[in-house]
Amino acid sequence: MEFEGQYLTYDEYEELGGDLPEMPFNLLEFEARQEIDKYTFGRLKELATQVNDVKICVYKIISYINNYNQLLSTNGAITSENTDGYSVSYSKMSSSDTDTKNNVIKDIVKTYLIDCKLDDGTPYLYCGVDKW
Repeated sequence: MEFEGQYLTYDEYEELGGDLPEMPFNLLEFEARQEIDKYTFGRLKELATQVNDVKICVYKIISYINNYNQLLSTNGAITSENTDGYSVSYSKMSSSDTDTKNNVIKDIVKTYLIDCKLDDGTPYLYCGVDKW
């Protein structure tokens, strides 16, 4: 399966210290790109190259989503553990966990892209209103 229009290539990901295999990276990069496009209103899709701020933003989102997915696969955080009869209890993921995930991703996007502008001066995160 080909992944086109990546904001961060697998080679760049490895240079930044990423250690995921290529296919999980491609899927997470796609998810991170969708998140960035949501907050930039798709302004970055047509750019021939991405600035380093975007590449690092994608890297951070990939890392966060990967950690979140690993937590989901264990069905939540360990809430208690008993060693004599060995049992482990896990918390359930809730809608507040999903809200937290979305807020963290939004914060990552804001942190890395707040000062980025297109060639015409439009900020990446511009929402359409300047002043009244």
